[in-house]
Amino acid sequence: MAEDIVAKTGIARHGATRLPSVDIDSFNIGLKDEDGFLGDRASKRAFRKILDAQRKPLKKSGGDPLGRKSAEAIGKNELDEALVGDDIGAAALVHGAIEEFAQELAYVTQRFLKTKAWADTERIVVGGGLRESRVGELAIARTGMLLRAEGFKVDMKPIRYHPDQAGLIGCLHLAPSWIFEGHDSILAVDIGGTNIRCGVVESRPKKAPDLSKAAVWMSELWRHADDEPTREAAVKRLAKMLKGLIAAADAESLKLAPFIGIACPGVINEDGSIEKGAQNLPGNWASSKFNLPVSLVEAIPQIGDHDTTVLMHNDGVVQGLSEVPYMQDVDHWGVLTIGTGLGNARFTNRKKDNGRNGKKKDQD
Repeated sequence: MAEDIVAKTGIARHGATRLPSVDIDSFNIGLKDEDGFLGDRASKRAFRKILDAQRKPLKKSGGDPLGRKSAEAIGKNELDEALVGDDIGAAALVHGAIEEFAQELAYVTQRFLKTKAWADTERIVVGGGLRESRVGELAIARTGMLLRAEGFKVDMKPIRYHPDQAGLIGCLHLAPSWIFEGHDSILAVDIGGTNIRCGVVESRPKKAPDLSKAAVWMSELWRHADDEPTREAAVKRLAKMLKGLIAAADAESLKLAPFIGIACPGVINEDGSIEKGAQNLPGNWASSKFNLPVSLVEAIPQIGDHDTTVLMHNDGVVQGLSEVPYMQDVDHWGVLTIGTGLGNARFTNRKKDNGRNGKKKDQD
């Protein structure tokens, strides 16, 4: 039954390496050294550990300018305020942690750039939770400087959209272009180890055929980590959220496509199963008996008058896809997402609409 549903509703493969606008050269690479996964050296948790390590000798003398809170308990806004506040010591401490973290991120990035899949990468965009803070932006900028100092000809910059929106907007680039001819929006899902976010994403192709004017029209967030649901309860809640968004879009007369794009952690198999990397999700999502796209098609068999199509890919890939319209001046580019781990993907553009390589620029 599951195979029949996938075959009937599939317009592309889950976890595909060839998408409408890009070829995916690699994603979710798990580079290791003697201490374990390299990505763990450049995660949100790694930054907090660095900050606490720099505070430890100060605590002994009672001179920690950040107080008694652990680094985990200090919010991103507090750290951002410390950077610009009157307490020079606090600012210096945070800057010191940023510098050390940037050194780690630069080292890890160099290891990616030295792999065959990441060869000739011209630009890297950085997303994930740390990116949405001034601390993260400074760390990214400093990392770019360190890479150039080491002779790597690569630009490094924060992802353009807020991370909460990038994972939804990127789902547009999973869909085949013909979907946008008769519809103006899609359903998108961004699944994480703490939250599940669903949204209606407007494509706005009349404003920009390259989807650079796409925007999240409405979204809903569920912090599933607080509820600790079973896998089945999580899927049921997700389906309910999507049905609510379908009703809201219908009430506003949006032309919602019969398409649901999903960004999900882990290695996504072409049949929609998850091979590995979903250990932070509620229940066992890597079970051979579980298939999220099939479950959603069963829960939402139609959107409007058409059969529902669900397409799922790795969350780092999808977040990177939100940058497709802005990467047309390079051939090879990548994304790193700083979160629980370090998500990664490398892309090669398939289309050129900027006149490079002798190709004529498309006219609006």
